[in-house]
Amino acid sequence: MLFPAVLSRVVEWLVYQLFGNSCFRAARKMRNYGFHLLKNPSFKSTTQQHFQQPQQQQQQNPPSLSKHLDLIMGRHFNTMVCDFNATLLRSQSFFPFFMLVAFEGGSLIRAFLLLFSYPFIWILDYDSQLRVMIFITFCGLKLKNMACVERTVLPKFYLEEVNFHVYQAISSSNSRAVFTSVPRVMVEGFLKEYLKVDQVFGTELHTIGNYYSGLLSSGLLVKHRSLKECFTDQIPDLCIGNSTFPDQFFMSFCKEAYVVDLQEDDNKPCNNEAIPKIMPREKYPKPLIFHDGRLAFLPTPSATLCMFMWLPLGILLAIFRLLVGVYLPFKLSNLLGQMSGIRLRIKGKSLNLNPSSGHKGVLYVCTHRTLLDPVMLGVCLKKPLTAVTYSLSKTSEIIAPIKTVRLTRDRKVDGETMERLLKEGDLVVCPEGTTCREPYLLRFSSLFAELADDIVPVALDTKVTMFYGTTASGLKCLDPIFFLMNPTPIYYLHVLGKVPREMTCAAGRSCFEVANHLQTQLANALGFECTTLTRKDKYLMLAGNEGRVGP
Repeated sequence: MLFPAVLSRVVEWLVYQLFGNSCFRAARKMRNYGFHLLKNPSFKSTTQQHFQQPQQQQQQNPPSLSKHLDLIMGRHFNTMVCDFNATLLRSQSFFPFFMLVAFEGGSLIRAFLLLFSYPFIWILDYDSQLRVMIFITFCGLKLKNMACVERTVLPKFYLEEVNFHVYQAISSSNSRAVFTSVPRVMVEGFLKEYLKVDQVFGTELHTIGNYYSGLLSSGLLVKHRSLKECFTDQIPDLCIGNSTFPDQFFMSFCKEAYVVDLQEDDNKPCNNEAIPKIMPREKYPKPLIFHDGRLAFLPTPSATLCMFMWLPLGILLAIFRLLVGVYLPFKLSNLLGQMSGIRLRIKGKSLNLNPSSGHKGVLYVCTHRTLLDPVMLGVCLKKPLTAVTYSLSKTSEIIAPIKTVRLTRDRKVDGETMERLLKEGDLVVCPEGTTCREPYLLRFSSLFAELADDIVPVALDTKVTMFYGTTASGLKCLDPIFFLMNPTPIYYLHVLGKVPREMTCAAGRSCFEVANHLQTQLANALGFECTTLTRKDKYLMLAGNEGRVGP
């Protein structure tokens, strides 16, 4: 008897949501403005008033931000409040960011449940949508996992969706506050660290110990109520809302208000320049150098559905590519790899170099994008190479198609190891010590410059569309698998000329000069920017450790 009763309540609630909030309202409007007006003797005058009301209401709406951006940027405001959804963030739907938390912080099963529930969520009103997505995403999720996703995954996707017009406006104020109905834990870290927002007000989540329960601690945040409670002493000078979900009280509470219309043109002339609505990378308030996570795309419902449909085939394709690379000769593996979708873009006049000294091999100094860098270089050179690495999982070491040797981070011991390997043949080294996804080069270790006279810099870069083949906090043994799961991963290899003798330690240059020179040369070849950050900086930020991988 319990199941029919529960089913009856669910059906009753669905009928109410579908018909009570849509059809019934439409029918009521038809009754009030249709049949009732036909029976009314003053139909003509009433109809005129009815069609005049939207025009009057439109005149009362706040003006568009894009049309008045020139005036706002030339002024200074003491306090400013802004909405987050569809205002500071261009995205009107917050589903992709819930999906990022479910996939990166939860599991593949949680992400699938969220996607599976999307048709059901789509028919609900906005508040109910948020409640359902919050419950599926956060129920049973660890607090530390959410903190990691907020710090290392979400900022990249937020920055790519920030409305540059709105950021230009809020940057001219002393005090900035952002209001949002989504969970505060999903946006606060990004807003305070990257956009220098002073106060963030959002929905609070209920927790049980170290886990989220998926419930709300005090209901969804009501913007106008929170605005009135927060600014009791003074009225904010400027308010920016959106035209999609307008909150009239929220905007009328401030001295001056504007709305964001996402349907306008992407570029608005301002000061004789075209200011894009999407924030350019060079305008980021804080450079985005490190980020984590496996998804390389914004997981909208359609994109996430395509990913799940591709996943079984992608796993089989990655295994096939891996077996081909491990067990087949270079020529055959290169052919089959490219037939399976791997794209190699090779640039360089002379790929095979003979060492000037007979007792040592050539030292190839590469930028580091994935664990497959030495493998791809060996495929292009069509000869086996030896690679040295600071840390490598045992699984990756076993399946590697080339010889790999671990370094100990002891400068003397590592120098002797690399000296011995150079006597045996050509050697590949990545002086950054770790991978970096963004167009930056980390500081080069100078150890390699002391060991060889024949140094060949190789600029490597990759492009993926679905999965990143690197991670700082996940299982590193799966890095090659995720990279090979992409439909058409691209590898760019630019083999530069051999370093002139006068630029090596043999000519009296210090090892630091040589390392800095090669870093600059490789950065210029790729169009990247040099940094002084190191492997330790990356792992302390993304994983809270120094990046050591156990045996």
